[in-house]
This record gives sequence, structure tokens and C-alpha cells, in this order.
Amino acid sequence: MAKTVYMPMNRVEGDLEVMVAIEDNVVSDAWMIGTMFRGIETMLVGRNSLDGLVITPRICGICSTSHLLAAAMALEDITGTEVSPNGRLVRHIALAAEQMQSDLRHIFLMFAADFTGKRHADHTLYPDMVRRYQPFQGSAVVSTIVATKILPELIAILGGQWPHSSFIVPGGITSQPSRADLRQCRLLLGEFRRWYEQAVLGCTLERILSVQTAKDLEQWLDERSEHWHGELGFFLRCAQAAGLDRIGQGHGSYLSGPGFVMDDDDQALDDGGGFLHGDVFEPFDQQRIVEHVRHARYQDHNSSGHPGEAETHPLHAIDPEKYSLCKAPRYNGVPAETGALAEALVRQDPLFTDLVANQGGSVLVRALARLLRPARIILLMDKWLGAIDADAPYYTPAAAPTGGSGVGLIQAPRGLLGHWVQLSGGTIDHYQVITPTTWNGSPRDDRDVRGPIEQALVGTPIRDPEDPVEVAHVVRSFDLCMVCSVHTVNKDQGTLGRLRIGM
Repeated sequence: MAKTVYMPMNRVEGDLEVMVAIEDNVVSDAWMIGTMFRGIETMLVGRNSLDGLVITPRICGICSTSHLLAAAMALEDITGTEVSPNGRLVRHIALAAEQMQSDLRHIFLMFAADFTGKRHADHTLYPDMVRRYQPFQGSAVVSTIVATKILPELIAILGGQWPHSSFIVPGGITSQPSRADLRQCRLLLGEFRRWYEQAVLGCTLERILSVQTAKDLEQWLDERSEHWHGELGFFLRCAQAAGLDRIGQGHGSYLSGPGFVMDDDDQALDDGGGFLHGDVFEPFDQQRIVEHVRHARYQDHNSSGHPGEAETHPLHAIDPEKYSLCKAPRYNGVPAETGALAEALVRQDPLFTDLVANQGGSVLVRALARLLRPARIILLMDKWLGAIDADAPYYTPAAAPTGGSGVGLIQAPRGLLGHWVQLSGGTIDHYQVITPTTWNGSPRDDRDVRGPIEQALVGTPIRDPEDPVEVAHVVRSFDLCMVCSVHTVNKDQGTLGRLRIGM
């Protein structure tokens, strides 16, 4: 007989419940339940066209720069505004800094804490797990908090404020960083690089970026004691011993939005993103996005469809088929995982392409992609800082947006983020946001196909159904931000703050 387990998930941004059915100590089915509705998209309707630049960064306190940038890009799409080169460089630097802080804090503060539970107490590495990962006290936790405080300093120097910044506007940025500001940023970035190389990697950025295959990674781990005992090496040993390389595979569909690359002239450019389904790659096309609401608590007749047209009207009546306040976006009709791993695979990163070919998109590979992403980003940020011309403008004059439709799409810390806006007479007629967690944490769609995390949970072996930490490992490997995903909490009594198990 199947056992149903309700798990309110802490250590995620916002409110989330997960329900799994367990048969013979294996997850046979799963449901992701978003329980929070905030209504930010609805409250924007009727406001001034520029108000999204102030309101949408409040969607999230972790990735507010991402929302600000997407909102500005949507308005630039409407007016056809070109961004000044300096403004584009500063935008990339700020977004990259926010991305690295999110990646590393998630791994060491949120994800790794599950290694300290009783489920892993018989592990030979358990004493070290507790010493490194114990919440608020572990050496890796404290070190990460201290080191990553540097990153929002970069944003504050360049933009004047973090979080909930407002320095990005159509045409560039409102601030004017001086040469002294830029030197200070490079010093801070160098300080962060030293910590990342010494404490996390145990080697240089160049050395870890030379790792191209799963075999290379094994050889790297055994190469030096600094690799073995560094945070990356220790994490790999913990995750492999816990079997995280064998769980968490989903649909095998990956979606990445427009990101940033550097060309040989040290100019910041946007890549186009893409969709990878099995071995088939398609360039990204936002017109192929559709949101489904058959199992989401929204009105059917006007809340589904392309985000340029779909609205957000929660359903107040109880419908047993509708179990989440998170919509179900699909790309070309397919559920798609987004995030650091998807980004690496769409870029055809050789290491992660090889790892997924050998073991699938497992929990370990997903977490590793987030842990290694700063190695590439730090080098890009250093080039961007060097490319800024302090004597050139940071802003291109832009026309006031009054009417039309636009979209802003970026690769945010947790994956593809999109803002769709329609204006008329200088006011907002329509605003829709699809965040990375809306993709990953989505419920079933109109064809009853599970969302990415729901599918990744199916088949997960559970050692102790009374303490299903394996479920937490899978869910947290996606780095969820529920406050972003379902823009009143109405929860059943008995499910708040406790584990409910039924037969």
C-alpha cells in the first residue's frame, strides 16, 4: 500500500509543500504545491509604465537585480532603445555578482544542511559534515556568509543600493561609477576570487576550468590534498557516498535564457539561450512558451496561454484537481528544467555534457553546476570591469515608453526569467512574470504531465519513509524561490510546519 507523505519545505524562498507517494520505499508519484499568492503582476496593472522598475525588484530579495534588469529590458523592447556599452557592462557585472552569491549561499547554507541530519549519521564523513555544514555554525557556512558579503558590495558601489536596487533604467544605468569605484570593485572581486580558489576549489580557476570530462574530475579530486579537502572536493565525496549521483533525473529537457559571453574584443554580448531535449537543440524562441493552469489554482478561461496574453486570476473556489498556486509553463509543449545545469548544457559545456551523458541530470550534477559556475563568471567579471571606459556615458537617452508590447528575458541565478508587459497611454495594461521556479516547481500541465521536480522525484529510493531526506535532496537541488513563482496563504490546518504521513 502506498504511503502519502506531506512535507512542508523550509530552507527555500517562500512557502512550499511537497507531497509524495511512497511504495516499497520508492517514490511512485509526486506533487509540488505552491501555497503563496502575492498578486504583484495584478497590482502593476493601471500603474505608470516605469513603475515596474520599482515594484518588480521587490518580488525577491535575493535576485532583485534580475527582476530590475528584465523589467528594464521589456521597456527597451517597446521603445527600441539601445543600451550604452558601459551600461551593459555594469548590468552584466551586477547580475553576475548576484548570481554567484545565490549559487554559493544556496549550496552551503541551504542544500548541504541536509547532510547533517540523522539519516547520514552512519556515514564515515558525518562528523566532518556536521563540522562544515551545521546551520549557522559550520565552518563552510560561516566562511560562505563572510565571503559572499563582498558580492552585493560590488552592486552597491556600481548602483548605489542592494537589494531592491533601482539603478537600471531603459538605456543603461543611472549611476556614474568613477575610476576609484572601478578599482575598488576589482580589489573586491580579487578578494572574493582568492577565497573561492583557496577555500572552495583548492586550485586556480584556470585549473578547474580545464576539467572537461567525468574522468578528468576524478583525476582532479585525487591530484592534490587541497583538492580532496577543499569544499568542492569534500562536497563531491559526500554527495557520491550519499548516492546523489543516482537520484533526481527528470524529463531530460533543459531550457536556458539569454545569457552573457565575451568576444575577443572584450565586449559584453548576449547569447541567445536555447532548449535541449535529449540530443536535439533548438534556439530559444519565447513565442513557444505557454502557461497551463489545469492543475493550478487559477481561472481556466483567462489565466492560461502565452504570457503576453495570459492573465493572473486566482480561483477562490476549491477544485481538487488544482493543487498549486504555481502555474505550469511549457516550452513547445514540454516541461523544461532551467538553472545552472541547463545553462551549462545549452552552452555545450564539455564537463557537464559528459557527466549527464554518463549519469543523467542527477542531484549531484545539478548541485555541481551551481558550485562551479562562479569559476567562469569571475573571469568574465574581471574582463567586464577592465572594459569599462570611465569617461564614456553609462546611459543612452531613451524615449518615455507610452504604448506597445515588450518582453525582457535573462538568465537569472535560478534560470530563465521573463517579464512581459503591454502599455497603453503611458500606463501598464498587462504584466506577466515567469520565473525559474515557475518552470522547475510547476504542477502537472493540461496533459497531466508532471513538472520537472515532480518527475525528478519519481523513482527516488527512500531509506526511511518517516524521515525522507532524499526527497529534500532532490527538491533543493533545484534552488527554489517560491516567492518569485506565484506572485494570502490558505493552507490546510495540520500541514503548517510539520510532517504529515498518511496511509
